[in-house]
Parts: sequence; structure tokens; C-alpha cells
Amino acid sequence: MTTTTPAPNDAARASRSSRTGEGSRGAEQIAPPPKLQRRPVLVVASVATVCLGALVSVWAFQSTSDAQEVLAVRETVVRGQVITKDDLMSVRISVDPALHPVATSQSATVVGKRAALDLVAGGVVTAEQVTDTPVPADGQSVVGLNLTSAMLPAQQIRVGDKVRIVSTSGQTPGVETDVVTPTTVNAEVVGIASDDTSGNTILNVQVPHDDAPAVADRAAAGRVAVVLDSSVEN
Repeated sequence: MTTTTPAPNDAARASRSSRTGEGSRGAEQIAPPPKLQRRPVLVVASVATVCLGALVSVWAFQSTSDAQEVLAVRETVVRGQVITKDDLMSVRISVDPALHPVATSQSATVVGKRAALDLVAGGVVTAEQVTDTPVPADGQSVVGLNLTSAMLPAQQIRVGDKVRIVSTSGQTPGVETDVVTPTTVNAEVVGIASDDTSGNTILNVQVPHDDAPAVADRAAAGRVAVVLDSSVEN
């Protein structure tokens, strides 16, 4: 008896051939990876950013290298006031040498002396702002004046101003009296404060020693006014 091996099924062969063809076509249809495009503008911007960062670093290093320890004002010190250690603080900043700043190591040359000008809080202390001259100066006296707004120019008086203390008549309004030329005393403003109770201005003025009693007497009676003249010499 002869055994015959059956031939492969034509349908099976066609199916395998069909799957193989589909796989080949699928492989051919896969899109290739996109090509990266270089953008020159972004490259230039990146290089510029790096260069800018380097320049900033160099500038910061130089600023730190040029900085020095100098004295600064912690609390405002008015002209003529004695400078104490608590009024000062040490700061590290870059300062123009033309300003003659006082180094922190030289604080002993400042403490105990007087402010030649008003020292504003936060400002750097310079050699020109410190003086040995006491207030009052030799042959001078300081008198305090409690002045209403009618007795002095509004918001015009500053420490260091040269003024005249005028003796007012103190006459009663509506009552005529003999016209008398008021007496005046030359003075210098050495301090200004405000009376929180009355709202008046407290003015400390430096006057000649011999005129101080008369000015103090008239000030106590409320019979003084302050005149500010031009600081321009004719």
C-alpha cells in the first residue's frame, strides 16, 4: 500500500505569504526619525548669556575687592551734637576716595567730637563732617526759643543758618503805642526740635555771651521773632 504525503495546503501558503507581505509593507511605512535643525539665533543667544554671566562675575569680584570698611551714621546727628559710638556703624562699600571717608579703624578720631554738619542716618562719615569746635563757641551762649508759626519763616530755618533775633513789642491788638525800632541780635541756629504738646518749634540759637540774658528774658515772655536774611553776600 502506497502512502502519499499530502501537498501543502494552497490556502495556508497564501495566508503566510499575505502576512509576510503585510509585514514588509508595514516596515516600509514606518516614518524615519526627524532631522534636528540647528537654530543659529539660539546658539548666539546662549553664547551671549554665558559671556554676560562671566562679565557680571568679574564686576562683582572687582566691586568686592575695591570695597572698604568705613564709618556710616546709624542715628541722625544734628550739627553741633557730640558723636557717640552708638551713633555710628561699620559698612563695607565702594566709596570714591575724593569724599575722604573715615575708615572704621579710625573711629577713635570721630567718637567724642562734634558734627560740623547734620549727619543723616545711613550716610557715610567724611572728615569734613567732624569738628573739634564746641557749641557754644568761645564767647558765645546758646538760648532756646519756643516759637509759634507766626514767629519764624515757615519751613525755612535750617541748622547753621545765620538769623536775627528780633525783640517784638508785644502790644495788645487794637491798642496804639509809640512806634519803636525793635532791637535785634545776630544769632546762628544750632538746633531745631518740635514741641509735641504745643506744636511750636524749639529753636536753639547761638548768640554773643553778653546778649544772651536779654534774648532769654524776651524769649520767656514770648516777645521774640526770628528773621532769616539772604546768605548771599553783597
